Amino acid sequence: MSETPASAPVVQPPKKSRTGLVIAGVVVAIVAVVAIVIAVINLNAPAAPAPAEGSNAITEGLGSPDQPVRIGTVGASEPYWTTFKEAALDEGISIDVIDFASYPEPNPALAAGDLDLNQFQHIVYLGEYEAANDSGIVPIGSTAIYPLGLYSTKYGSVEEIQAGDTVAIPDDPSNLARGLLILQSAGLVTLDGGGSIFSTLDEVSADSKVKVTTLDAALTVTSLPDVAAAIINNDFVTDAGLTASDAIAQDDPSDPNALPYVNIWAANEKDAENPVLLKLVEIYQTNQDVLDGVQETSGGTAVFLKTPVADLLSSLEKVIADNKAQG
Repeated sequence: MSETPASAPVVQPPKKSRTGLVIAGVVVAIVAVVAIVIAVINLNAPAAPAPAEGSNAITEGLGSPDQPVRIGTVGASEPYWTTFKEAALDEGISIDVIDFASYPEPNPALAAGDLDLNQFQHIVYLGEYEAANDSGIVPIGSTAIYPLGLYSTKYGSVEEIQAGDTVAIPDDPSNLARGLLILQSAGLVTLDGGGSIFSTLDEVSADSKVKVTTLDAALTVTSLPDVAAAIINNDFVTDAGLTASDAIAQDDPSDPNALPYVNIWAANEKDAENPVLLKLVEIYQTNQDVLDGVQETSGGTAVFLKTPVADLLSSLEKVIADNKAQG
């Protein structure tokens, strides 16, 4: 049996303080009361609000308030763009509509990534741009065909226009050719070979009734006091205080050959299947308030279309090929 060394101290257990015990008891009681109070508060507090049923607002990425879809157009001040922006927000998509002063600007901006979409052009215009630049812009939806009109502040009919008078048409190649075809249909010019979407001033026969001059599309309307008549794009008709009914001649949007003149939503090819962009196309094509606004702006001339994208792409490919063959 071993023994404890005599030198080892005997260790006594500490004595418990009565005051410490009282304090500890009070603390435990307070903690218990606080826990009960919190539990009661939590039971009676209203539950956190749940997201609204059907809410689909985009909170991050393209279409969110921090990254709105950037849409380029010519004529962003038209009221229907405000209606469209509100309709897009109702579907949870934030957009910015960016105005450009002239047609040559929105496609380079889209190709450079400064825009996500543009909506201002028909297939012929895009085809000519792509043939020259090969930037990979493609149609992702149709909007409408707008008859291109001939207007005059001097004459009330085509028949009144005098031999030798000057008529102004837009100078961008697609609308130049289209304008010449309208003048030919109206009996004002004769085009060598019958004319095409590639017609130029060089094809205007010397024995044509009128002389033809070209101007930037935005300037044809301001030229009216100085010419017998002018081909004016719809974007600029209302700004001049005119209506589509004032046109003394126009082309026929119901012609099957008019497909290349269908106006389109255009995006970079890599974004062609983006669901946010496709949803915006759907909103434009189906929201009646938007369509009514567009129709009012067009003076009742817009012919709305839901042309299959495959048909738009096929038409674009043909226009590009024809342009390259010409060039």
